[in-house]
Amino acid sequence: MQTVAAVTMVRDDAFFLKAWLRHYGEMFGRENCYIVNHGRGSEVATLAEGCNIIGIPGDPHKNFDIKRWGLLNNLMGGLRRYYRHVIVGDVDELVVRDPDAGGSLLDFLEAAPEGRVVTPLGLEVIHRIDIEDQVIEDAILGPRRHVRPAPHYSKPCIISAPVKIARGGHFTQSDKLFTPDDLYLMHLKFCDFGAYVGVMDHRNQVTADVQAGVKDAAIGRHWFAEARGEDRAVFDAFAELEMVEEFDMRPLRRKMQRSFKPRGDTGYYHFDRPHYTTQYVLPERFNGLI
Repeated sequence: MQTVAAVTMVRDDAFFLKAWLRHYGEMFGRENCYIVNHGRGSEVATLAEGCNIIGIPGDPHKNFDIKRWGLLNNLMGGLRRYYRHVIVGDVDELVVRDPDAGGSLLDFLEAAPEGRVVTPLGLEVIHRIDIEDQVIEDAILGPRRHVRPAPHYSKPCIISAPVKIARGGHFTQSDKLFTPDDLYLMHLKFCDFGAYVGVMDHRNQVTADVQAGVKDAAIGRHWFAEARGEDRAVFDAFAELEMVEEFDMRPLRRKMQRSFKPRGDTGYYHFDRPHYTTQYVLPERFNGLI
């Protein structure tokens, strides 16, 4: 069997798709990358040439996220019969391995046992617009060095067991939590102010086309203009986060392990997701990793 497949779904997010392709396409080979092209966008098709592209209709509709995760779950389940591991997630979420581990993410997966669900620790890459003025032209980490803990993005996204993933990718049916010390899920939504504005403009237009309110559509509030807030204020606020000098994520992982439990009677399992008001500077060894 092949070692790993990477799966995502995208609609026009060229900035994040380029990063996804650089990261997974170069590491795993584009032949092992599966991209659902929502709306059959020509730019997505061009950028993802050499990948396995699945075009689907892009008509606006309610319950978008329910349908999306139904498709991703079934695609993941099928690919798991041909690959030892499947990484599934949004196009702005990338799993990385700490370079101090002495090998790549692919090296980790080649040695990892099967029959597990692996949950990398979520870190949100934030653009400190007060001190980071370098334009992102290729690599993101380097020009952007600041991260904040993001338990909401500590997602069980590396799958080698017969489980279902809940809508949004936040929970699975696995009753054991594996969160290796050297794995992180980098959420890139806030990594660049200019890219953020462009993506949010597009997402707000999508929900406007659906003509559904925040309470009516099964999708994140951030897709709606009325829940968006003022963009620059969002980024200005990053400077107010408390700076933690030492980059040590072991305490956060211990909190995940201690609070891991069934999610009611849903059949899924989860851990507490506290709201952190801290930030860290990524060590230089992460520069250029994505």
